[in-house]
Amino acid sequence: MTTTATPAPPDGRSEAAPPALRKTPARKRLVPYWLLLPGILWLLVFFAAPLVYQASTSIQTGSLEEGFKVTWHVATYWDALGEYWPQFIRSMGYAAVATVLCLVLGYPLAYLIAFKAGRWRNVVMILVIAPFFTSFLIRTLAWKTILADGGPVVGLLNSLHVLDVTSWLGVTEGHRVLATPLAVVCGLTYNFLPFMVLPLYTSLERIDPRLHEAAGDLYARPSTTFRRVTFPLSMPGVVAGTLLTFIPAAGDYINAELLGSTDQKMIGNVIQSQFLRVLDYPTAAALSFILMAAILAMVTFYIRKSGTEDLV
Repeated sequence: MTTTATPAPPDGRSEAAPPALRKTPARKRLVPYWLLLPGILWLLVFFAAPLVYQASTSIQTGSLEEGFKVTWHVATYWDALGEYWPQFIRSMGYAAVATVLCLVLGYPLAYLIAFKAGRWRNVVMILVIAPFFTSFLIRTLAWKTILADGGPVVGLLNSLHVLDVTSWLGVTEGHRVLATPLAVVCGLTYNFLPFMVLPLYTSLERIDPRLHEAAGDLYARPSTTFRRVTFPLSMPGVVAGTLLTFIPAAGDYINAELLGSTDQKMIGNVIQSQFLRVLDYPTAAALSFILMAAILAMVTFYIRKSGTEDLV
């Protein structure tokens, strides 16, 4: 029986075994964590620490003159919720209406920018972002001038008898718009509209235009194409936009302070008053935690029900 010898390498040297894989040094393995360290420290100092401090404040008792002490008085939460639940309901209602209006106004605008703007796309995007270059406070004060009782907007609405209908619906009072729920919702809608448009545009821009062409080749109507193709594929943008609009709108107090009256105060106004005027820090902290917990629960439920895998 003959055996076949393995041919030697041309240079006469024996073939060397592959070197063993070297373990990554510990210093290199820690590099990602070192890169995360600044962000973690930032969150600890400016988020976690204030959160813990506010949690301890919410269970304190006392006064500003005598000082506050941690007595684990959790009844503050029930007392605050029982006294200020109308402001909670009003805040959620105003934020929900403003979010729906932002979606109704922002979706056509985002669709126009993504598919129809062409070479004017960048110009329209700049116009959407331009209000951010002005202070939030100044923008809200501008709406106070626009909706003034003797202004052209209110005069036009009165001449068209629109305010008669809105007064019957309870969103305005008489022949004026300021210091009414409509004024507060208008301010919220205007100030947070860019937060809705930008995520919608980003989501719509990712849609392949060939999908619309394929739907047309299959004799689908434009409305059917939108319902079956465009809108389902833009759902991540819809969810992101509604969250970015609803969350800050629910805690806002500037619009209700400048455009509303005492009957339109939101929970943000109550928290601001408890912190800076009444100086009841435990109640203010408890209200802040209740608001945060309510929004967190609503957001979690909304994301799960929306079925957008990109956000869950």
